[in-house]
Amino acid sequence: MFELDQFIAECRTALKQDASHKFVREVVARAVSNPAAVLKGLGEPRRAEIQTLHRSSDLTVLNVIWGPHMTLLPHNHQMWAVIGIYSGREDNIFWRRVPGSQDGKLEAAGARAFGEKDAEPLGRDIIHSVTNPIARLTGAIHVYGGDFFAVPRSDWDPESLLEQRYDVERNLRRFEESNALYAKTGQPTGTR
Repeated sequence: MFELDQFIAECRTALKQDASHKFVREVVARAVSNPAAVLKGLGEPRRAEIQTLHRSSDLTVLNVIWGPHMTLLPHNHQMWAVIGIYSGREDNIFWRRVPGSQDGKLEAAGARAFGEKDAEPLGRDIIHSVTNPIARLTGAIHVYGGDFFAVPRSDWDPESLLEQRYDVERNLRRFEESNALYAKTGQPTGTR
């Protein structure tokens, strides 16, 4: 069974062994290898949202529930992350700054689909956008090597791909917009 307090303790122990994501990824991989246990431990997702499970200066653990067909714009974290999928799928587009660009403009550099039972590390300097490409909720444990909400970072305008200051509230509203859209259309939002 997935026990949240035990999971956080194991992440903290892993972080003491190595300040990188190396050992934390192993903890996340073990957890999401049993999606049914994570669903039982965290509860069945009912709506798009970000739930803070643990927050400290050196470690943040989030339960991220992506709405059906929801997209989050290109952004960075300024810290490493480990993404563990326990239900659904995340499609990530990886971006890089255009060489010589003075305004932080981006270009696509690659993509990767993360599915159920995947636990994938993202380096400190990664810039990515995330889409839930399926018609139901996607559940993921996101573990960050720092205080996710306190570190200044950037996101990029969806049309111009120019860099701007990351706005936490604007991005949290995207989750509420996803909930409103699917409530209005009557589309299913469950994870199964």
